[in-house]
Amino acid sequence: MAEIPFARQTIDQIATLRCVASSTPAARLRWKLQRVGLIDLFDPHIFSTDLVQNGKPAPDLFLHVAMAMSASPHECIVVEDSVNGVIAGKAAGMHVIGFTAGNHCMADHGETLLRFGADIIIDKYEDLGAAIHSFGATISQGGAP
Repeated sequence: MAEIPFARQTIDQIATLRCVASSTPAARLRWKLQRVGLIDLFDPHIFSTDLVQNGKPAPDLFLHVAMAMSASPHECIVVEDSVNGVIAGKAAGMHVIGFTAGNHCMADHGETLLRFGADIIIDKYEDLGAAIHSFGATISQGGAP
């Protein structure tokens, strides 16, 4: 497991509230964030499905995060690489950026995320700042790094 190129630099430059909201169990999520060197960019705003009754594709985790971060769902942006995460973000009433930079993403992954409701697709971290600013809102990063 390695950090995605430009992740740290890009996330560090996002001058808004940010967090991680993942289906990964809490202990493993924190371990992953430490392993790729990103935990300090999100801690203490690290949320796992362990905190809610229903995981993604239910909107529960994202709605929990919005409340914990004192944000209205319509002000939030979810950055998601999974279909279930896109569905959950849209069900929560949030903007969703489909993110396809992960090694697990196939060539047609962006089209799939769009089909399930992503508002836009980006395929590299360098484009994340501009995508977030196009919505002008709070950020909630779904998934694990």
